[in-house]
Amino acid sequence: MHGRVKVRTTEEQKEAKRKERDKKLKLYNGVTSKIWKKREEKELDEEALGLTREVLAANPDFYTMWNFRKEIFLEMSSSRPEDNFQTLCSSELSFLEDCLQVNPKSYGAWHHRCWIMDHMPQPDWKKELKLCDIYLEHDERNFHCWDYRRFVVARSKVAAKDELDFSTSKISSNFSNFSSWHYRSKLLPLLYPDEKNTGRVREDVLLEEYELAQNAFFTDPNDQSAWFYHRWLLGRAESPQNINFLYANKRHNMIVVVFAKPVLIPEKNNVKVSLDGQLLAGQWRTSSGQHVHSQVWIFTPDCDKINGVTLDLNLNNGLVKKSCSFTEGDSESWSKETNVAATMFSSQLSVEKSSVLAQELESCQQLLELEPDNKWCVFTIIQLMRSLDPLRYESETDGHVNVLLKSDPYRANYFHDLRSRFCIENVILRAETAGNNVKTIDISNKELTTLTHLEHLVSVEEINLSSNKLPSLKGCHMLQCAKKILVDDNVIDSLQELVRLPSLEELSIKNNNIKSIDELSNLTFSPNLTRLCLQGNPVCQIDGFQSAIKNLLPQLQTLNGVEF
Repeated sequence: MHGRVKVRTTEEQKEAKRKERDKKLKLYNGVTSKIWKKREEKELDEEALGLTREVLAANPDFYTMWNFRKEIFLEMSSSRPEDNFQTLCSSELSFLEDCLQVNPKSYGAWHHRCWIMDHMPQPDWKKELKLCDIYLEHDERNFHCWDYRRFVVARSKVAAKDELDFSTSKISSNFSNFSSWHYRSKLLPLLYPDEKNTGRVREDVLLEEYELAQNAFFTDPNDQSAWFYHRWLLGRAESPQNINFLYANKRHNMIVVVFAKPVLIPEKNNVKVSLDGQLLAGQWRTSSGQHVHSQVWIFTPDCDKINGVTLDLNLNNGLVKKSCSFTEGDSESWSKETNVAATMFSSQLSVEKSSVLAQELESCQQLLELEPDNKWCVFTIIQLMRSLDPLRYESETDGHVNVLLKSDPYRANYFHDLRSRFCIENVILRAETAGNNVKTIDISNKELTTLTHLEHLVSVEEINLSSNKLPSLKGCHMLQCAKKILVDDNVIDSLQELVRLPSLEELSIKNNNIKSIDELSNLTFSPNLTRLCLQGNPVCQIDGFQSAIKNLLPQLQTLNGVEF
């Protein structure tokens, strides 16, 4: 047996590895303890740099260590000559390159490199840009390096056109480079801004980008990068702030305002309400009762009753304003913007862009024939149809959503909610086309799983949401003018969203899942509610149900269709 190498058993190997780990851990913990002690005692010296270097070389994701090094560098920047500190920073950049070889996607290492470059007396930005080229040549999808490249470009004033060409070259070599596609979405609005639409790109450039994206997803239909970029191209410009709807009710002594974008009105606000030229004092609240950003706000004047003819509302020192006037004998008045939904729910296209998108739609439909199970293609077809003409393609869109439900059942809830959103948008579009006086909306039996865009239905007096699959009435607090709400045959278990509906007179919520009388206490803030139907809800089986309801809602005249 002499002279032969002894082969260790598995147990021996495990024990050896354990001892080696324990030895390394003991050393690591020992160094870390020294570092904490030096930081506590504010010893910002060379030894502290050396100790943190040992730890970070093994674990570049130890963010607190990088922060300690920043503290040391700040101390040395003020206590050393500039050329000495420049050398120290150069050495740190070299050390960071070593750390990035250990983990090229270390958040801490990349962030620290940004910090060093910002504090370095004479940073070499061209060298950093070349470094980015090297890293992206090695891994073209390293989004940490792409982020760092944008940091370097911003400080070195590299031309945006050069960077756009760089992104084009990266996409040409690999269509699956999502970071490069994303970079284009940041560069194009800078190079070719649309003067009419903030944050968007000039139309002639957009048309060229459609072709680039199409080439990518026809080459590899299953890669999602180009599909996501194509969806960005279909996006709309950021809409300016506006007052879409202004409603005043003398009987309820309230003013309802619907803004184009959510706002937060502070106690000392820049939203001024005036009546016949006189400023009106009062209190603002959201329709939900929470002090948060909201599109729907309610103003309650301090006076007992709104007495006047012309109501004016000004936002941002008159940059945004809206007025409405009462005619003799009227208790309510309103003013509403036109074509708001059409602008939001479909793209406002030129003839040229409509033609290009129609060709895009045709091309995607051809691709779908070749790739019938490609969900990205189906989803893009849906987006194109919604951009071109939501109502014209309504039934086809619904069919494509069914395809998505079958091909990707793990995201079924998302697709059900998407279908619900499309359905509600179409209802709102039709109502808007019919005119501003639509007071009744029927969205029953549509398989709705969620409610959206209810800020467009603030003026509706009767809404039917029955025979759907709604688990809640989320957003219904916006229905400030609703007199009749029907939500029979859903799976609703809470009435919290129906708090503070001053106009509500009739509520039918048959065959849902209301279990507690406490839920009905939310209706006590609707003083005009006289007709309530709860048949088929578990709450109706509670002993003393009717007497409890009578005490809670004494103004009721009928309960479950019977005189109360």
